Amino acid sequence: MITLTHFLVVGACLFSTGLYAVLSRRNALLVLVGIELMINAAIVNLVAFGRYDKSLYGGQVFALFAIVLAAAAVAVALAIILNVYKFYKSVNPEDISNLKD
Repeated sequence: MITLTHFLVVGACLFSTGLYAVLSRRNALLVLVGIELMINAAIVNLVAFGRYDKSLYGGQVFALFAIVLAAAAVAVALAIILNVYKFYKSVNPEDISNLKD
């Protein structure tokens, strides 16, 4: 039987992998992937807690809400990254020095 601890360990591993990707990568797209991994770890935890809550399905409702917000955030972030690439010809965050223009 899979217990709540198993789900929480998987969520913690996903979150740790996402945090490592955000802190160590120099590519804006890979930073975005790391953020998505951290959001997915939170969703796994919400669904796990919802699975063991027999009376209410609050975990699944919050997970669905988080998935919708994550999709919207990815769309906005990808649009920003594409516009930055069009202007600077690079997606390396260190190459982008000023955003004044």
